[in-house]
Amino acid sequence: MKVFMIGGTGLLGLEGAKELIKKGHSVVSLALPPLQDDLDIPKGMEVKLGNYLNMSDDELFDIMKDCEGFVFAAGVDERVEAEPPIYDLFKKYNIDTLTRLLDIAKKAEVKHVVVLGSYFSYFAKEWKELELTKHHPYIRSRVDQEDAAFAYAKDGMNVAVLELPYIFGAQKGRKPVWQFIAEMIKNTPTKELYYPTGGTTMVTVHQVGQAIAGALLNTEGAVAYPVGWFNMSWKEWLEEFSADMKDPKTVVTIPTEPYLENMKETKKQLEAANKELGLDMVEYVKLMTADTFIDKSIIRDKLGVEEDDIHAAIQESVDVCMEIMNNPDKEIIDMKAE
Repeated sequence: MKVFMIGGTGLLGLEGAKELIKKGHSVVSLALPPLQDDLDIPKGMEVKLGNYLNMSDDELFDIMKDCEGFVFAAGVDERVEAEPPIYDLFKKYNIDTLTRLLDIAKKAEVKHVVVLGSYFSYFAKEWKELELTKHHPYIRSRVDQEDAAFAYAKDGMNVAVLELPYIFGAQKGRKPVWQFIAEMIKNTPTKELYYPTGGTTMVTVHQVGQAIAGALLNTEGAVAYPVGWFNMSWKEWLEEFSADMKDPKTVVTIPTEPYLENMKETKKQLEAANKELGLDMVEYVKLMTADTFIDKSIIRDKLGVEEDDIHAAIQESVDVCMEIMNNPDKEIIDMKAE
């Protein structure tokens, strides 16, 4: 199978490309010039220079017309801030762009599609009482993205959405999403970190690559896969992260109420600056202090994802964060949008 990938030179897309090529398939991807000198492009992957946002439908069709698979590993995540309504920004890059590409893919008779989404969509469906799509523009956009993608799962096209959680592993020259955590730890002069209760599920970047390949090759119809393998409390994760930085901290779990008050003040400051986040900071306390855990058997049994070393992946993320902090003038690629 030949697969067209948007975001194929990014952290997640490249791992997916490597896994597909390992299984005997070929990949073609678009990338903004110039390519990183040390980018590990596998043999069997063709990289074309260009910006899919600025390309015509005909140009994109010419690439897709001989492809059987399509992977969308791009978009904008929840860490951006913008003038309200921020939902419009997510809709533009995560929904409207995807539906345009799927229109072209349908015309090109692409049969298998994988979209990289967010595990917030899974919890929006599982924990309906929290009304996550009502309160959080980003979560609403990810659920709407799933619905929009699944509308194409007919007439021979299969569509999978990977609901991705915290991901560890790194790519040289690319800013890890965990840079702010490394900076928080570095800028904390005491040996204690104060953090709320709760925890999250996580996977390694290699496992995401396996999930991309597994979803592309095994999905029939429209399927959303909640992706998770390792479940950790915030305390457990932050103590490991800080130890890997050689700046070990003891995490003190704080009560929810003072944390909530702090988030109320943060939200007030954003509103005063006419800014909005993808997550409502006050309502997000309910998610942040919960155990957003996922059973690994879903991706193990359905997508063929295998055990990996999460501790080595966390260390890898830490090492790149430290390199960036120790070399502030070095040019890096920010990961807020692919």
